[in-house]
Amino acid sequence: MPNPPASLQSSPATVVVHAGRPTRTPGGPLNPQLTLSSTFHAGGERVYARMANPTWDGFEALLGELEGGAALGFASGMAAACAALELVPAGARVLVPTRLYNGVSDRLADLAADGRVERVDVPVHDAAALAAAVATHRPALVWLESPTNPTLEVCDLRAAARAAHAVGALVVCDSTFATPLLQRPLALGCDIVVHSATKFLAGHSDVLLGAVVTADPELAARLHRIRTLTGGVPGTTESWLALRGVRTLALRLERAQATALDLAGRLAAHPAVARVRYPGLPGDPGHAVASAQMRGYGAMLSFETVGTGADAQAVCERVRLWVHATSLGGVESTLERRRQSPVESPEVPETLIRLSVGIEDAADLWADLAAALAPLAPG
Repeated sequence: MPNPPASLQSSPATVVVHAGRPTRTPGGPLNPQLTLSSTFHAGGERVYARMANPTWDGFEALLGELEGGAALGFASGMAAACAALELVPAGARVLVPTRLYNGVSDRLADLAADGRVERVDVPVHDAAALAAAVATHRPALVWLESPTNPTLEVCDLRAAARAAHAVGALVVCDSTFATPLLQRPLALGCDIVVHSATKFLAGHSDVLLGAVVTADPELAARLHRIRTLTGGVPGTTESWLALRGVRTLALRLERAQATALDLAGRLAAHPAVARVRYPGLPGDPGHAVASAQMRGYGAMLSFETVGTGADAQAVCERVRLWVHATSLGGVESTLERRRQSPVESPEVPETLIRLSVGIEDAADLWADLAAALAPLAPG
């Protein structure tokens, strides 16, 4: 599937609209076709649907164009993450953030329990501590999130990649929160980017999909083989829906992150809020690094309430407009207290509430959140 004309490649906001489309021919379709077939006639480039499907091509071409590499779709974000972890040699060390997405954390715990990997936790937002841990433990793979889930810490990706490559380690960055419109980890030195395309890329809370992207042809071939042999292939309909969803990513993200910044400032001034975590705030510990390596600060933020975990949980249950649910990145705004999940890291504060800001009116979102916080305010 060809790239868009060169004149349309200058802006990611244009790429999301034009990349991954069929060749422009008179009478031809504007959009890729939904190919619902598990079997293909012999003699062509496609043999069986576990290896390739033409409907995947459009989504993969678009995401690859945005990230600057070759993209592979997967059945879910976890399938994509597990494929990247399969690259680690048996018994080798994997360096990971102290606080990271609990699904990846749980998978690493299982692998460590089986002796498959040795896990080393490090605060990835501390560049000096990260470099020291890499030099000491000499991992085979450094797993990064930036911003991290759910505490919104920011990792200096260029510095992390430089330290990791000095000991021969691969660098994987989960860039789900940032999306390729705000951050391009491959350009900052990372080897592989992982996305839960379920989230901002697809954007409508109706798709389960993941992706990996790499600019290294050898790594791309290895990841493709892992996908083929483990069967974590993307669904055809899901790939088609994700491609349709990503067409509006620039507009959705522009609106959502403007609202996120507004809400972060309001929350920081609220008497029921103990701390706000959002790299767009000048006082946030990750603000300087985020400003240097990102094109925007994103639509995710977290805050900690005063009081107890039960108090924070009650805030989530009092909202009426916000959707009290897990997951993120949809057009609707969602929130949840992450420690309500028994598998969430104990490193995450009990009162931390994660917000995924959607595209609703900012004043309406704040009114609902302020009303839910009001009973916690002192006085």
